Amino acid sequence: MRLRLSTVILPYRPWHEGGRDEWQRAERLGFHTAYTYDHLSWRTFRDGPWFGAIPTLTAAAAVTDRLRLGTLVTSPNFRHPVTLAKDLMTLDDISGGRVTLGIGAGGNGFDATALGQEEWSPRERADRFAEFVPLLDRLLTEHSVTEQGTFYSAVEARNIPGCVQRPRLPFAVAATGPRGVKLAASHGQAWVTAGDPKVFEGTPEQSLEALAGQHMKLDKALSDIGRDPETIERVLLTGFTPERSTMLESVDAFVDFAGRHRELGFTELVIHMPIAGSDFAADDAVFDRIATEALGQLEG
Repeated sequence: MRLRLSTVILPYRPWHEGGRDEWQRAERLGFHTAYTYDHLSWRTFRDGPWFGAIPTLTAAAAVTDRLRLGTLVTSPNFRHPVTLAKDLMTLDDISGGRVTLGIGAGGNGFDATALGQEEWSPRERADRFAEFVPLLDRLLTEHSVTEQGTFYSAVEARNIPGCVQRPRLPFAVAATGPRGVKLAASHGQAWVTAGDPKVFEGTPEQSLEALAGQHMKLDKALSDIGRDPETIERVLLTGFTPERSTMLESVDAFVDFAGRHRELGFTELVIHMPIAGSDFAADDAVFDRIATEALGQLEG
């Protein structure tokens, strides 16, 4: 598969104070997809402006024409499959079928307790995710769904007329553990990883080795259900691997990074839109050159 380049736009800028411009910039630069984080707040941005993912993507759909849009990622931390499915079906309609749902099990942090619940254990997060994804799949492909689950239920939940994209909008399942990878293999049109946290502070070689191991786990899960490994996209959310401080310093640095990760089997790389004074700070001019020139150099 050909390598694609996408971006993440964090929803911290008011729409009429530069927020809209970022999404139009992403389309102008030719990114395949522009994603946003689906959190109630996030890390160092907690005490500043932070806007909702679904309304932001809806607004982005109205001011772009070709750019795909998505979450990276939505989780069960504060979502329910029934209400999420309705929002996604509506967003897919408004965008003309340009939505990808990035979805993961969630974690600890601000979202985990914002609704007043106790923080879930890793096992409970995995249990909930294993129930959440199949139910959401049904809700987006069937007009009426009734299901009684341990954590999530639906009673004659209707989503008519369904998604513009058939049979539903694509799922990009973020997972590195065995249960999550199985969900990616069975329900995902794409698999997402941000790397291995154990080597975020390690060497590039250690990161590549860890990522290769993750690909092997996915291949095994696909083989177990008889699915062709070529039928699933493989997405790397960059910005957390050991090269995070150098990969956007120049076009050459990014081409080198992209080439090594393409060799592992990744089909899409996602880079963060620059944010001055943050972990995602980068030179805007260099970023624009990477967006418009890097893949051409890589293919050449």
